[in-house]
Amino acid sequence: MVLDLVIIGLAITLEPLTLVAFILILSAQRGIRKGLAFILGWMACLAAVIAVVVLVTGGKPPEPHTAPTTAALVVKALLGGLLIWVGLRQRHRMGRPRKQPGWMARLDHLSPWAAAGLGAFLQPWTLVAAGAATVVQASLSTAGDWLALVVFCLLATSSFLVMELYAAFAPAAAAARFEQIHKWIDTHQDQAIVVGSLVVGAWLLGNSIYLIVS
Repeated sequence: MVLDLVIIGLAITLEPLTLVAFILILSAQRGIRKGLAFILGWMACLAAVIAVVVLVTGGKPPEPHTAPTTAALVVKALLGGLLIWVGLRQRHRMGRPRKQPGWMARLDHLSPWAAAGLGAFLQPWTLVAAGAATVVQASLSTAGDWLALVVFCLLATSSFLVMELYAAFAPAAAAARFEQIHKWIDTHQDQAIVVGSLVVGAWLLGNSIYLIVS
């Protein structure tokens, strides 16, 4: 479970579209405040998803090779297949001109509440769903699993936390660095999506199938 959560958490925090959105939020008027609201909305959404899963399971993971365990693994396998499809589709579309989402042009006028809502809206839901299917295995009777859930939430939010702190304590340097990151993502976004989707998708699909048949 822990390795799956680490991989999924890293994939979530490095998702290119949300990184660009957060950079634009920080560069907007009162960007630090809006960035903090975005982070709180993002983490609240992740925590809510985990809480729902834990409430359903009662904090007691199902026994191996039972219907609930198999169902969770099937869901993860299907999500892995979906990510592979996304990666292959993005590879086919590489080089085509991209149109910036309309909401990105309005980030300068967001209220903190709207920024918090955007933090929930922009969750990469395929990856979040994979994380939720993994959390089914968590046992709340062990400190290690509690720690794994906390680390997952922090890891999935880590890029935003680092950028928020950087912007708060070194705004001039942060603005220049964020501009470089933004340009790099614009140039390499397709490649990042292809590699990330294929790698994470292959891991989820292969590992889930192995656990189902073993």
